[in-house]
Amino acid sequence: MDQAGKETIKRAVEEMREELLALSHDIHDNPELGFEERKAAQWQAELLEKHGFTVEKPYCGLETAYLASGPGPGKGPRIAFMAEYDALAGFGHACGHNIIASSAVGAGIALAEGLARTGVEAQVLVMGTPGEEGNGGKVFLVEGGAFDAVDFALMMHPSTESVIGRSALAAQGVTAQYRGRPVHSASPEKGINALTSLIALFNSIDTLRQVWPDTGRCNGIITAGGKASNIVPDFAEGKFTVRAGTKRQLAAMVEGIRTAAESAARLTGAELTFEASPLFAERYPNKIMGERFKAHLEEMGESVGYPDPKARVGSSDVGNVSLVVPTIHDYIAIAPKTVLGHTDEFREAAKSPRADEVVLLAAKALALTGWDLATDAELRAQARKEFEENAAPNRC
Repeated sequence: MDQAGKETIKRAVEEMREELLALSHDIHDNPELGFEERKAAQWQAELLEKHGFTVEKPYCGLETAYLASGPGPGKGPRIAFMAEYDALAGFGHACGHNIIASSAVGAGIALAEGLARTGVEAQVLVMGTPGEEGNGGKVFLVEGGAFDAVDFALMMHPSTESVIGRSALAAQGVTAQYRGRPVHSASPEKGINALTSLIALFNSIDTLRQVWPDTGRCNGIITAGGKASNIVPDFAEGKFTVRAGTKRQLAAMVEGIRTAAESAARLTGAELTFEASPLFAERYPNKIMGERFKAHLEEMGESVGYPDPKARVGSSDVGNVSLVVPTIHDYIAIAPKTVLGHTDEFREAAKSPRADEVVLLAAKALALTGWDLATDAELRAQARKEFEENAAPNRC
């Protein structure tokens, strides 16, 4: 039964080749920003429904999120494949989310078919998770209970190297706005200089770096700072991305920045508006599940390694998922290491022949890993044990 199920899964992906690649290319050619991915969500829903899935959309209060439930008796472990499909402002699909969406849809359909052909019971879900690029779609889905009915969550991400087990930092966006009083610069004492407060905040952040943990980082830009050099600026805005090893460390850092922002406002008498975006938690990749994903990729000829422990890592809202359910978010190369993510070059790579190959490769490997979870109770127990020991204690 095991081999028959796996062969059915591989064959199902190959039979969907044209559908999956068309989906990938359509999403790539029609980039939509986070929470605006109406076409991408609809195309995925239509393909899933064509293959017997029931799709709920909108889902969990998000217009472009969806939950697709596979056909079958609805019994057994609940295995969810996560799709991302938002683009980057100004760069389109320079992060390759078209590949993520297509591989997740393909994996869900293929696993459902493998289960149906063999009589193995498991619940197959494909979850559309919009707005990853800074909007935190998965944060809202986790908070809304979307993963309460999920036992295992799987996804892949295109990259410049094929590796499993890469962690990620906690991250949060912060915006500080200062409102003052404009006046001719010949009489600055009669005005309130909003830009002076913002510059003071930047200087305070540089001071705070000395007391932050080694993983603590903050990058900021000035998005508004005045309109003419002979007028005291009455409005200034800065946007910052704050990162840390854990969300607990991050929360303390953001609170310190808030205090510094308030002090900078008192310095000039400016009025402060301080806002923080959804918090992206650190990521806890499930190694038990990741090793199965790696093994399936290697069986299909893909060389897969492990990340450099000293390498710089970014952040993703999938970290929030990894705190509530055993999760993998592993990487498959679509371009050489000389190509950087979030660039025009990576965008072009996301629709290359190699990218098409990865769509199918990832769909198979994800579905086969899902098959292992569906058929192997010991594997499920091991994955859950790892989660309870490593991720769950950091949930709060």
